[in-house]
Amino acid sequence: MTPDIVDIRAFYSTPLGDVARRLVGRVLRARWESCVGLTVLGLGYAPPYLERFRDESMRVMAAMPAEQGVVNWPAEGASRAVLVETDALPFPDGSIDRLLIVHALETAERPRDLLAEAWRALTPGGRMIVVAPARGGLWSRSERTPFGSGQPYSRKQIYDLMRETLFSPIFSGEALYGAPSQGGFALRTATAFERFGARFSLPGAGVLVVEATKQLYRPVGFARRRLPRFAPAAALAAPRAK
Repeated sequence: MTPDIVDIRAFYSTPLGDVARRLVGRVLRARWESCVGLTVLGLGYAPPYLERFRDESMRVMAAMPAEQGVVNWPAEGASRAVLVETDALPFPDGSIDRLLIVHALETAERPRDLLAEAWRALTPGGRMIVVAPARGGLWSRSERTPFGSGQPYSRKQIYDLMRETLFSPIFSGEALYGAPSQGGFALRTATAFERFGARFSLPGAGVLVVEATKQLYRPVGFARRRLPRFAPAAALAAPRAK
């Protein structure tokens, strides 16, 4: 089930939502240290994570799925948010340098079509990061957060999806090791627990953060789906002269 845009936005206004924004955002910034002069697109509900790229990027946009809904973003100035169909993005081929997918893959009806559109829109050598709830993690089991909706993934499942849609995974990380609790103790210790979990690669992280690059070649064994060929209809016989 796809969470409503109002519920997702409300989550990020809570202390727990702020913790998620900071901890996942640290991994994103570590991977994309600089986006100066680049076009950055967030697909799903990405505004909490796009803010850090606004001042340095040439262009930053937020594309929100139709089944989820759309809200204005940013709060000031011209809107950079657009309502989209995830399997038919309204962007030209090769127009996006960096693509962040968050709160989208796990709720997509056709995840392969979503990633195929991502491949089309990315520039040659473009990079994509997918943030998805981890299968077996506590966050995917809690309906109090947006990460508790849809289909959680294992690392292998995301890798397989990416390779099937002509992406090459180059990095895999995790985030949100703490429990998805609004309790004061959990919130106060979230950062320390995150560092401890990342350092020792503890099991049970809430989300996977996987980065990939766009392949520019067709691997051996990859075959494009062929449309059936239809034989031409037989021509009507001319009427006989009487």
